[in-house]
Amino acid sequence: MTIEISNRVKSVKPSSTLAVAAKAAELKAAGKDVIGLGTGEPDFDTPDFIKEGAKKAMDNGQTKYTNVTGTNELKDAVIKKFKEDNDLTYTRDEVIIGTGGKQNLFNALMATVNPGDEVIVPAPYWVSYPDMVLLAEGTPVIVDCLEQNRFKLTAAQLEAAITPKTKWLILNSPSNPTGEVYTREELKALTDVLLKHEHVALLVDDMYEYLIYGDIEFTTPAQIEPKLKDRILTTNGVSKSYSMTGWRIGFAGGPAHVIKAMGKLQGQSTSNPSSISQAAAVTALNGDKSFIEEWKKTFKMRRDMAVEMLNAAEGLSCLTPDGAFYVFPSCAGCIGKTTPDGKVIETDQDFVTYLLESVGVACVHGEAFGLSPYFRISYATSTEALKEACGRIQKACAQLNGQAKTQAA
Repeated sequence: MTIEISNRVKSVKPSSTLAVAAKAAELKAAGKDVIGLGTGEPDFDTPDFIKEGAKKAMDNGQTKYTNVTGTNELKDAVIKKFKEDNDLTYTRDEVIIGTGGKQNLFNALMATVNPGDEVIVPAPYWVSYPDMVLLAEGTPVIVDCLEQNRFKLTAAQLEAAITPKTKWLILNSPSNPTGEVYTREELKALTDVLLKHEHVALLVDDMYEYLIYGDIEFTTPAQIEPKLKDRILTTNGVSKSYSMTGWRIGFAGGPAHVIKAMGKLQGQSTSNPSSISQAAAVTALNGDKSFIEEWKKTFKMRRDMAVEMLNAAEGLSCLTPDGAFYVFPSCAGCIGKTTPDGKVIETDQDFVTYLLESVGVACVHGEAFGLSPYFRISYATSTEALKEACGRIQKACAQLNGQAKTQAA
C-alpha cells in the first residue's frame, strides 16, 4: 500500500524562491561557480547585542515552554513598537507571536477562510500568498498590477475585484518582489474603497517596514484609517530588518477574536515559538536601531549599482524601487531571442534558466510571483558578488541572438 498525498497539498506548488536557493546550493556543492541572488536574506550578521540577549536568556534558564502565543515580555515589546512606530494601540490579547512572519499569515488565513471565500492577491506577490489561500480552501483572486503603476494596486482595481465572496485583501509594502512602497495617498485610496465594503478585511504584511531608501514615509493602513482597525491584521517580524531570518520570530496585531483563533490553531500545530528566539527579539525591539541606518546605506548603494548595471544590459529594463532589498527587472527585450546553443527564450523562466546555465547566476522568474516577463534579484548579498553577478547578466544578454518578440511587434 502507498500512502496517498492529500488533495490540499497536491493543490499547492513548492516555494520557487526556496527551490532556486536549493538549486544554487546544489550546483555550488558540485563545484560550479554560482552566485545566488534568489534568497531574500540579509548578508549582515545578527547584531552582537541581540545575540547577547539570547545568551543571557539561556543562562537565566529561559529554555522552557512559553505561552503558546508568546511571552508577555515580547508581546509588551511588540505593543510598544506598534505604538511608537505606527501610532497603533494594542493589548496583549490583540497580539500574537509566531514562528516567523509566514506562520502568522498562514494561521490567519487558516483561522478565517472557509471554502469558497475569495482572497484578493495583488500581483506581483510573495510566492506563498496564493498557496496559503489554497491550503485554507479559499480562492486566490489575482489582480495584475502593471509596471506603469509601479506594480501597485489601484483603488479602481480593488473595487473591481471585490465580490460578495471576498474575505481578505493581502497588502505588502515595501513589496517582495518589487521593492515598491505604497504612499500614504495610495493607501488612503485603498482604505476608502474598503470602508464601503464591510465584509472585506485587510491582511497587511509590513515585514520590510524599516527598509525604505527614498523620500516616502512608511505608513501602515490601520494607522491611515482608524475606522478599519477592527478589520485589519497587521503582521511584521524581526527577520529582515534585524537580519534574524534563522531565529524565526514574527508578530501580528489585530482583533482579539482573530488572534484567539490563530492561537488555537498554533496550539495544535507548533505551539510556542522558541523561548530563546523570543528573548532575542525582545532585545532587538527594545534596543538601539542605529545599525539599521548603516545597513540601509549599503543596501541603497547596492540597489543603485544593480539598477544601473541591469539597465545597461541589452534587452533588460529596471525601475528603481524605494524599499526592501529586491529589484524586479523586465526581460521582455530578451523574449524571442536565441541562446548561443540554439535555444529560444520563450518565457522569463527560460531566461533565468539561461542565466544559471550560461553564467552561473541564480535568480527567480517573474511567473513565480504572478507577473511575466520579469525576474527578481535580491541584492541582500555581498557588494562584490552582486557586481560580479550583474556583469555576468550583461554578458549573457549580449550573447543572445536575434530580435525580441516585443521589438518585432
